[in-house]
Amino acid sequence: MIHAPALPSLDELVDGVRAGRRAMLARAITLVESRNPVHRALAEPLLQALLPFTGTARRVGITGVPGVGKSTTIDSLGSLLIGKGHRVAVLAVDPSSTRTGGSILGDKTRMARLSVDEHAFVRPSPSAGTLGGVAARTRETLLLCEAAGYDVVLVETVGVGQSETAVADMTDTFLVLMLPGAGDELQGLKKGILELADIVAVNKADGDGLNRARAAAAEYRAALQVLGVREPHWSTPVLACSGLTGEGLEALWQQVELHGERSRQAGAFTARRSAQQVRWMWTLLDERIRERIRTDVALRDEVPAISAEVAAGRLAPGSGAARIAARLGLEPT
Repeated sequence: MIHAPALPSLDELVDGVRAGRRAMLARAITLVESRNPVHRALAEPLLQALLPFTGTARRVGITGVPGVGKSTTIDSLGSLLIGKGHRVAVLAVDPSSTRTGGSILGDKTRMARLSVDEHAFVRPSPSAGTLGGVAARTRETLLLCEAAGYDVVLVETVGVGQSETAVADMTDTFLVLMLPGAGDELQGLKKGILELADIVAVNKADGDGLNRARAAAAEYRAALQVLGVREPHWSTPVLACSGLTGEGLEALWQQVELHGERSRQAGAFTARRSAQQVRWMWTLLDERIRERIRTDVALRDEVPAISAEVAAGRLAPGSGAARIAARLGLEPT
């Protein structure tokens, strides 16, 4: 019989993460991502114990449509930052199948340099259908990486058309990568993603694509002028870069740093992080309620019947929600 390895103690996990041991960090993240009640019972005090050692990293969210070159850009950008003396963590969220729940988890193989660099930590995680393409425990994973001494955390999202609010709600700077050929893209471009962007970068500005990337950047600048300024202390810049050659990435990072400085000077940085913490608390509360519905034996048997009644039009959705809430012991509003 094969026995599962014994779980490390809380002190062993805290010490291992604080020492920056990647194997122990990986185990801590696995505990946080697990739905096993035994793992969850250890994960929560672990996060609480490490909380004083978090909050110091620069958090950057990166999104873009599939094929825009997110992983290649992150590999080049992360290598550039390591050359500057930074320790870089990458939380790469892969799409999960809505049918099987399976995930490709191929980002690590597409980040050839970072995946073998001792100053980097690349963690691919399945999105498991989470809105915004962000794994359900990405926020906690981010905190663990900060506690392990990584001073730059890059969060790569799926970028397949879901709401990107989730990543903007956990990072300090939200970077949107675009493809050249903006004329066609702008016709169907969602206004919301440009409103969320702190920085826009047109990727693949190399070879034959250089002029097209520069033209696309000009069109995006014009589009952003129409939208107006989102924050009084910051106007969203648009740059052209190449994740393949590294051209323009130095200027891109300078904009990330400038955005952080301007946000701090305006007092927006602290306000943004505080609001993110509160929103995440409510998200976790919602998750716990859903988990209760999923695991409670009585509810598990009753909810499908209530759902069937609503689907058949015999029960109003509000009445169905009220019945489930009553089973949870929640008073009607």
